[in-house]
Amino acid sequence: MMDIHKTAVISPKAVIADDVTIGPYSIVEEGVIIGKGTRIASSVLLATGAELGENVKVSHGAVIGTEPQDLKFEGEKTRAIIGDNTVIREYVTVNRGTKATGETRIGKNCLLMAYAHSAHDCHIGDNVIMANSVNLAGHIEIHDYAILGGVLPVHQFVKIGTHSMIGGGFRVPQDVCPYALMGGYPLKVVGVNKIGLHRRGFKKEIIEALEIAFKILFFSGLNTTQAVERIKGEMEIIPEIKIILDFIERSGRGLTR
Repeated sequence: MMDIHKTAVISPKAVIADDVTIGPYSIVEEGVIIGKGTRIASSVLLATGAELGENVKVSHGAVIGTEPQDLKFEGEKTRAIIGDNTVIREYVTVNRGTKATGETRIGKNCLLMAYAHSAHDCHIGDNVIMANSVNLAGHIEIHDYAILGGVLPVHQFVKIGTHSMIGGGFRVPQDVCPYALMGGYPLKVVGVNKIGLHRRGFKKEIIEALEIAFKILFFSGLNTTQAVERIKGEMEIIPEIKIILDFIERSGRGLTR
């Protein structure tokens, strides 16, 4: 049965599954959608436009679905979507989208640690981890299984590739290659995220192929165009290498080298 604390303020126009839990002093505005098994802690604000999937956990003080911090925003109807089984920790903020894409989207099985912020029109894939105080500007893409260390600002329109890992405390002004391990001032490619790939069951020969591709891309002295041509000419284009090549083709801000 639904368990809503007597001090919570719930719009009669919210759509809430039967077994949802909502804690003290939380606010659920008109049009909010909350899926089965989701648990909302105390003093949470779910603003109009927030849509939470099934088995989502939202901790104390989080704010989801508020208006974008974008001067171009004109009050259009947009959404902030949280995928199934995602965990939103204390004081996380997620703004809804603008007319540019219509939505901010957090995928399934993600973990957003305390004080993380996702601005308007960010699209975050599945199984992404954002550590404490990660701050995303608008229009950022984070692909599946990426991990972002704590206190990390990410520039607007940046793309962060699948299975990459960025150390805490750095600044991300450009796109991050899939499978990369990143660190340093200024931020740079350290190598392949080997430990993360081992933990996720990648075969040894795939990791070795990625290491060869990274040597060509980042440690050969070639520019990106030259390195891509060399990879296409010398390597077997396995699915993981194709993901890198497709990512480079779509890069808008250029690769972090």
